[in-house]
Amino acid sequence: MRTALLQSSGRPGSTVENLKVLDEAAGRAAAAGAALLVTSELFLTGYAIGDGIGVLAEPADGDAADAVAEITGRHGLAIAYGYPERAGERVYNSVQLISADGTRLAGYRKTHLFGCFERDHFTPGEQPVVQAELNGVTVGLMICYDVEFPENVRAHALAGTDLLLVPTAQMHPFQFVAESVVPVRAFENQLYVAYVNRVGHEGEFEFVGLSTLAGPDGIARARAGHAEELVLADVDPAFLAASREANPYLRDRRPGLYGALA
Repeated sequence: MRTALLQSSGRPGSTVENLKVLDEAAGRAAAAGAALLVTSELFLTGYAIGDGIGVLAEPADGDAADAVAEITGRHGLAIAYGYPERAGERVYNSVQLISADGTRLAGYRKTHLFGCFERDHFTPGEQPVVQAELNGVTVGLMICYDVEFPENVRAHALAGTDLLLVPTAQMHPFQFVAESVVPVRAFENQLYVAYVNRVGHEGEFEFVGLSTLAGPDGIARARAGHAEELVLADVDPAFLAASREANPYLRDRRPGLYGALA
């Protein structure tokens, strides 16, 4: 399954403009044969927009979701996008996966909030593993800081996730996460990880790019630089199955020894 990573910060503060950026990228991704396009964290609104987060937050089935569904249908590919989700009085840092026919397949709320900015504006999610089936691939959802907790990714591996989508807003000086941590997570859990970052400056933050799709062998199938970029790579179920057969990590686990982790 060809997967496109949209490394972009879009137009912070304008959902309308970000939908235009998404539409254009979806067209390019579809023309290159992609079946799935993944954006960065909070792509639809921007990350460092302060109280604008609450103003622009929408429900999972709101107008923005309808607009994304229209884009997926017109271009014939699925889209996973980051956005602030309003649910009653609460706002979550969320990612939603919409299929090529406009169906909302899955929604995930970030469980591990990073820093004062996120804790001031969001409520943490409580469901660690969210999955959907897409073109025969079990897709899991996660956001940024979540992937830095090995227990989170292992839970996905044990639940059968094949491709873990991780919209992110990774900032300087933590680029080692994209360079080293993400490929290791893919290897030790025997799955693909699509880690899709923002770029440039927003407020006090400098986003480092380096979006990557890492395979179960720990090797990056695609790696972006530090500028806005659309990169593509293939998720190969046959390679994944062979890698899982050859690599014994999950088979050699001894869960009875791990009680202290909880």
